Amino acid sequence: MREYLQSNKHKSRARLKVSAAHVAIEAAHAGSLALLQHFRKPLDIRTKGVANYVTQADLAAETAVVQTILDAFPSHAILSEESHSDRADAEHSWIIDPLDGTNNFIHGMPHFAVSIGYYQNGEGILGIVTSPATGDWFVAARGEGAWFNGQPIQVSRAQGLEQAMIACGFYYDRDQMMQSTLDTIGDLFRTQIHGIRRFGAAALDLAWVAAGWFDGFFEYRLSPWDIAAGAVIIHEAGGKVSDCMGNPVALNRSSSLCASNQALHPAMLEIISKRLPRS
Repeated sequence: MREYLQSNKHKSRARLKVSAAHVAIEAAHAGSLALLQHFRKPLDIRTKGVANYVTQADLAAETAVVQTILDAFPSHAILSEESHSDRADAEHSWIIDPLDGTNNFIHGMPHFAVSIGYYQNGEGILGIVTSPATGDWFVAARGEGAWFNGQPIQVSRAQGLEQAMIACGFYYDRDQMMQSTLDTIGDLFRTQIHGIRRFGAAALDLAWVAAGWFDGFFEYRLSPWDIAAGAVIIHEAGGKVSDCMGNPVALNRSSSLCASNQALHPAMLEIISKRLPRS
């Protein structure tokens, strides 16, 4: 009897994952369409802080994504950038950024994303990052791998920072955290990395690490919705994600982030941890 119950428990979880995957894809598609309806059109822009904005596109995409999920799973928790603040470690939790790269979007740059992560009791089960302007999709499911537009992806094979192209992000803070990031970029250049790129959409940066296009990424402060989907995708692509001290990333609060392949992670941490703002 115990074996029977255990077997059916696994089957139930598998069915839920398949169902959740269909819903996540539908939600990402709905959010992407909502963004494209507003892209390169007049926007009502509201300021949340220095260089931190929200537009009707953010809100429309979030409504489309959240409604799709709650129609299918009305009891599931939602943590999203604009309007929902349920617990990330709930039994079933969806962690959503309806428009990652708002600044790019406002300026008409086609580099922004919809990011959806599905977690069970704090464990990443599904990750989807879409690039609506290019039609690109990054998808991963725990234990089943990661894909770019239907093709399997893996993190890069770089063995040293001298072989690496590194991505980074800047938090909205224009004081200590900005200076720390700039100083760390200098430290990385002195290891003879290939270069630094800052494209302004962390979800896509993480997806590109998973695809092996970037060899590593760091940022000294990100929100859970910036990280959740990309962390699942990188894990399934064979990479590693931690905070900038090498600890597991906590998705119930803001966190620093280091992402790379397994080989580069210690070298990345050695450099970026030194200037991590302690506040």
